[in-house]
Amino acid sequence: MTTGTASSTTAEDYVVIGLATCFIKKEGKLESVKVIEPIPSAALEAILKGIPTSYEMALGTTYGAVLQGETPQQPSEFPQGTQFCDEFVERLKATARSYVSRPVATEHIAIGELKSDFNFSTERKRTLNSERIVSTEDNVKQHSHTHKIL
Repeated sequence: MTTGTASSTTAEDYVVIGLATCFIKKEGKLESVKVIEPIPSAALEAILKGIPTSYEMALGTTYGAVLQGETPQQPSEFPQGTQFCDEFVERLKATARSYVSRPVATEHIAIGELKSDFNFSTERKRTLNSERIVSTEDNVKQHSHTHKIL
């Protein structure tokens, strides 16, 4: 059974959904928010190697269990009051494809398994509504011979 607009994505496709602690800047102060977002295979493998991560937990599940039509479904294992990340549906489709192209990554968390023994850290805060302001001081000075043919 094919769901959504991506013909290569099926309801049975494996995905991992994570619960991340992110931050929103309001009136100069950071407020923490819980966000549900898909975790692609490469990111999951890095997280499992112990890198610090904003993910508190991750759930192995299927594409169809998380998305009914175009409407995301919150897993019952996650706390109430969490929100879905921006562009959740598109990111979920891409995540499903990442596990199709790398099936060995589906062995890390079984479908229905909730994993929470990550190196959870909010030391490097993931700020969702931050704006990058680029200044001339950000420019990298290049050596005078960089673009010359010698």
